[in-house]
Amino acid sequence: MKIFRCSALPALIFAMAGLAAAQYRGTYIPKYAYPIHAAPSLATLAHPAVLHLDASQVWRGLIYVHETIPVQPGPFTLVYPKWVPGEHGPTGPIDELAMLRITAGGRPIMWHRGLADMYAFHIRVPAGVHAITARFTLIMNDASGAMATRTVAILNWNRAVLYQAGVDSHTWFVQPSITLPRGWRFGTALTRRGPPRNATTQFRRLTLAMLVDSPLDMGRYVKKWTLWRQGSACVKLDMFAGNPKDLVISPKVKAAYFHIPAEAFALYGSRHFACYHALLTLSNQIGFQGIEHHQSSDDRAPADFMTNPAMALIGGDLITHEFSHSWNGKYRRPADLATPNFQVPMRTDLLWVYEGMNQYLGDLLSFRSGIRKPADYPQYLATLYAQLATEPGRKTTPVVALTTAAPYLYQARNDYASISRTAGDFYTEGELVWLDVDSIIRRLSHGKKSLDTFLHLYSAPAVTNPITKTYTRADIERLLNQVQPYPWHAFFQKHIYDIAPLPPTRELARTGWKLVYNSKPNPFLQARTAMMHGGGIYWYDLGFNVLGNGKVIALLKNSPAWKAGMAQGDRIASVNGRAFSTSELNYAIRQAQQNKAPIQLQIVGSGWYHSLSIAYHGGVRLPHLARIPGTPNLLARIMAPHAK
Repeated sequence: MKIFRCSALPALIFAMAGLAAAQYRGTYIPKYAYPIHAAPSLATLAHPAVLHLDASQVWRGLIYVHETIPVQPGPFTLVYPKWVPGEHGPTGPIDELAMLRITAGGRPIMWHRGLADMYAFHIRVPAGVHAITARFTLIMNDASGAMATRTVAILNWNRAVLYQAGVDSHTWFVQPSITLPRGWRFGTALTRRGPPRNATTQFRRLTLAMLVDSPLDMGRYVKKWTLWRQGSACVKLDMFAGNPKDLVISPKVKAAYFHIPAEAFALYGSRHFACYHALLTLSNQIGFQGIEHHQSSDDRAPADFMTNPAMALIGGDLITHEFSHSWNGKYRRPADLATPNFQVPMRTDLLWVYEGMNQYLGDLLSFRSGIRKPADYPQYLATLYAQLATEPGRKTTPVVALTTAAPYLYQARNDYASISRTAGDFYTEGELVWLDVDSIIRRLSHGKKSLDTFLHLYSAPAVTNPITKTYTRADIERLLNQVQPYPWHAFFQKHIYDIAPLPPTRELARTGWKLVYNSKPNPFLQARTAMMHGGGIYWYDLGFNVLGNGKVIALLKNSPAWKAGMAQGDRIASVNGRAFSTSELNYAIRQAQQNKAPIQLQIVGSGWYHSLSIAYHGGVRLPHLARIPGTPNLLARIMAPHAK
């Protein structure tokens, strides 16, 4: 998963095996790269669940589900997927399943929701009945976000399926199909079963695990690029926009995306998919997010993501982060995330590898491919380090506490994120840790090896079908020692498992750079500020961030603003007697640096007006990296294109 979180802003596949969806043929039974949890269900292989989705009115935000499910007479339990791969938590949107009706031979069967498990539906199947029909309406949009608009929609199959409790999702087969609105097109890693008929497309039979791992995007305005092809293998970018003008993309941007596959293959030295589809929706009504899958990704971005240069700075790693997950997270996966079905809880403590290392690799690929300029990486790195170094919560909470609590922290929306720490921290801190690993390997090997060397070993062999190979912490440390002997266990213990008052500090000097603060604008913070509706980032001087309407959206503990009595959620009404604006606040900071007078703020909080006097005279402080004279520029070597 890719989440977009920073203290400067407001706050999957299961273990797959066998052949790719395109290679499933009627009687194929997949073999696993990990212990089989249950024997293959020959019944569902011969008589799979038949799932049809009527999405012809998805523009209303509704999909009508019709599913025929093989059963046995007697007590029987259906379940709705709860633990969703790639989302790392019990996030199955059970509230979106509405108007459930179950019948057998046309006769209704009464269902009862589980008293302890809200995702379970208990029925009694009459004698002689071996298949039931479940019909329900899937509500696509809710308070957590939209999945459908008038012109574009995202289908995650886990939202639209019920299955037999207790089965292995890797051996329980499904025959899916979908009907789209007329004039709409779709993109997916699923393989068609013949040509469409009357806007209905049938897909080849596959396991439930593979189905859930293969999202489908659909829309009226579509552009598809084949970024790479070798025989039947390919990498594609399928874009679905709410407005056709958002698909008018410059040749320079297009060229950068065409560089991604070659850079990824150079980075990993392998491929573990048949034909990969990066599915990208461009809509301001759908939230900014990315969710990984083995042969595809569900990427969601604002309408101007491909046309606004500032978006490349803020989220230029969206596609590359999820593409990298095909290797790191899908092919190689923590053992406790490889569960037999979607009801078994996941253990997420190793997300510092799954997501933390991938944050580094996704960013790296975005710079190497040219989506972002490699020369800009030091300033991007400065924002990461400065953000994490100033978080008070790190003095009490280690990174592993965040990864372990990830299923709940992903949903956290509390104030004072820098005190509580959030799931976003193990992404950004993970990037710093794995950059440190990279720089250690490069220095100790005198430039002969790098993290790329580790990744080639980690992701071997060179080519497989979309299988999963699990790992433990000990496996990661063993592979690193094969590449470069070093006390890796102690290294990760210090930075991940113990409380670390600061992020890794030696990496900056080791790469030839040092962190400095000055008044010069940082382009990455400028891009973030542009998304704040006239607001500003004052985290490193006054100690807060504010929207254009004066609302304080983040407040740093023990900062000048904190000491003056500010609270998160306050609204600044005036600055030194003048109506609030960021230009007035910027002017006040400059004046306070010269005349040493405190900055006077009038704020509104809980309906009360308060006067605050901030005694700060240090001027504007923004983070940057500066070169250490006489040292090699290791960051330039790391971020330079590597593909031949």
